[in-house]
Order: sequence, then structure tokens, then C-alpha cells
Amino acid sequence: MIGSAMSGFALTIWIWESTSQVTALAFLSFFIQLPRILLAPVAGILVDRCNRKFLMAIGDAVSALLMLAILLLYISQNLQLWHLYVAGAVNGIFDQIQQLAYSAATATMMPEKHYSRASSLSFLAKYGASIIAPTLAGILYSAIGLSGIFTIDLATFTIAIATLVSVKIPQPAIASNPQPARFHLLQELSFGFRYIVQRPSLLALLVSVSLFWFAHDIGAALYSPMILARTDNNARILGTILSAAGAGGVLGASIVSIWGGPKRRIRGFLLGMAGAGLSKIVFGFGQALSIWIPAQFCSSFNFPILGSSNEAIWLAKVPPEVQGRVFATRAVIMQLASALGLLIAGPLADRVFEPAMQPSGFLAAIFGPIIGTGAGAGMALLYAISALGLLLVAVGGYASRLLRDA
Repeated sequence: MIGSAMSGFALTIWIWESTSQVTALAFLSFFIQLPRILLAPVAGILVDRCNRKFLMAIGDAVSALLMLAILLLYISQNLQLWHLYVAGAVNGIFDQIQQLAYSAATATMMPEKHYSRASSLSFLAKYGASIIAPTLAGILYSAIGLSGIFTIDLATFTIAIATLVSVKIPQPAIASNPQPARFHLLQELSFGFRYIVQRPSLLALLVSVSLFWFAHDIGAALYSPMILARTDNNARILGTILSAAGAGGVLGASIVSIWGGPKRRIRGFLLGMAGAGLSKIVFGFGQALSIWIPAQFCSSFNFPILGSSNEAIWLAKVPPEVQGRVFATRAVIMQLASALGLLIAGPLADRVFEPAMQPSGFLAAIFGPIIGTGAGAGMALLYAISALGLLLVAVGGYASRLLRDA
């Protein structure tokens, strides 16, 4: 995860320096999401029918091969933006399978009382990598360039696959189905949707988290270009802020891992949403490291709480033998919301908010005294608006008895 985070950070800098467009960065995330959405139902069937350990290993192997291809293109000076879009799309397919297999495997490896702790450990790994990777990549980017960072990333994949090989992952029994093959396939593809719709509390949870990620990923698409634009492309400042995000996430995940999370998991989910929304509003209005670092720390602190609470509810309410298909349906809905947020963020920032927050723009007189004007100010305003959306989703969740009592 450290290697992949380093490569992601370096590619963000490379794309921004090459294009100076939010849309170019947002579209990379969009093309990663698109195949995940289209193929998630099939991926869910594979996870319920195939060896989950093998599927996770395949995901790492494909990611490593794609990184090798990008490295060779870069060394030969042929790397173009569309290459990254294609590689992202292919990687998105196998990453979807890997993530579904990982989530479904959790329930077969431990008792229910440890689900929140287990989910928090995945956040601990993610945010732990975020502490190290951005700062290290920011330093190495000018010293060894993209090719050196990609080489380090390739080396880390061997560690990931070797670790996976040594872990025992129980495989649940596969239920037989006497229906004809065609009917059976249609039933399999629609199973997850029918399962969720028949359980109103799960449906309410899915709607809530999807709205959250729609608003979140509008801001996520703006995050790096906003900081770079407001700091004259200072990669080290961006790396420092991302490291603060990692520190906040590690602390939050460590607390949940030790504590086990709230007994009423839905409270952890909604409180985490509210805390993240409030922190991100402050982050959007900030114009200096003295604001960005504590706001980002507080924001990331909330994500292990909300994420582990949400994941524990799903693991407890969905039997292990059908989790692949149900979690695939959940992923499709969430990723549709996420992709929509990514798709609109770039054009809104480049064509509406950035021009509007220039010194002579039509929004500058209203918001300029609060958020500043010039490069990055429009992105900051849109980021703050998206963060307000996160807070409203949390408040709406408390107002819904169906969700509040999940």
C-alpha cells in the first residue's frame, strides 16, 4: 500500500504539471470507477463461487503488470494521459474483484464481535501508508523521478503476494442451484439487489452512504489540485498534508481497534460522517498549513469510525456465503454515486468556480473575503460546498428512523 500510494502521489503531480486541469485528474479516477461499476455483479458471483485467496492474488499480480507497462512507457518517453486512463480501467476491474474477495473473507476469519476491529485494521493499513508515502514520494519525485518511484512500487507487490500466500482464508460452502443455467445467471446477477431491497434498514444504509460518497468524491477530485494551485505547485506541502491525513486515520483506526467501536454501530457511522463533514468545511475555507493540517487530521480521524461501523453492520447482517453478490451490488450503487461526483467535479471547477473566484469573478465579492481569490479559490469554495453536503447527509440520517434504528 505504501508503494501504490507513492505511485499515485507521483502520478498526481505529473498529471497536474502536464495539464493544470482538475478534469484530467478527475477523469483518471472516473475511468478507474467505470469498469468497477459495470462488472461488479459478475465480480460478486466470482467471489462467491471461486477461491477468494486466489482472486486476491490475481488482483495484485495484474496491478504489478500494469505498473510495469506504465514504467516502460515512461522510460521510453511514450507515456501519455490516455495510457493511464486505460491502465486505470483495467486495474479497476481486478481491484474490484480483489476488494470484494477481501471484504467477504473477513467474516470467515473471525467472530462477529471483532468485525469493527478487523475493519479498522484495514483503515490502519491505508492511513499508515498515507503517513509515509506522500512525504517520501514528494522527496523522491525530484531525486529519482517517476521511474524510480514506480520501481519501488513494483518491489512492494512481491511483499503483498508473499504475505497473502502465507495466510489461511476459509472458503464458505457453495450452494447448489437446480435452475437452468440462463435463469440461474440472471438470478445470480440480481440476487444482491433483491437481498438489499427486501431489508429496508440495509437499503437506507446504502442510500445514505452513497449520498455521502457522491459529495465526498466531488471534494476528493479537487483535493490535490486545490492544494497545488494555492501553493504554487509545492509537492512537499501536499505531501505534508496527506501525511497529516495518515496520522489522523491511524489514530482513529487504532482507537477503534482497541475499543472495538460503539455498541450501536449506526451511531459511529453517523457521528463519523458529521465529524468528517465539519472538518472538511474548515479545510475548504483554510488558506495555510496552520489550518489545513489540523482540519485534515480531524477529518481523517473520523473515517475509520464511520467506515468500520458501516462495514461491521454489513458483515453481521449478510451471511458469508452470499456476501460476494450482496457486497457487489452495494459497490455498484456506491461507485455510481462516486463516479457521478468525479464526473461533474472537474468541469464545475475548471469552467464555473475557478473563473468565478478570480479577482473580477462574479463570486469573488461574496466569498473572496472568506476564502480568498485567484488560483485554487474556486476549487476551495466547491470543496467546502461538497463538505457541507457530507454534514447534511449525517443530519438527514439522524432524522430517518429507518436508518437510525438499523
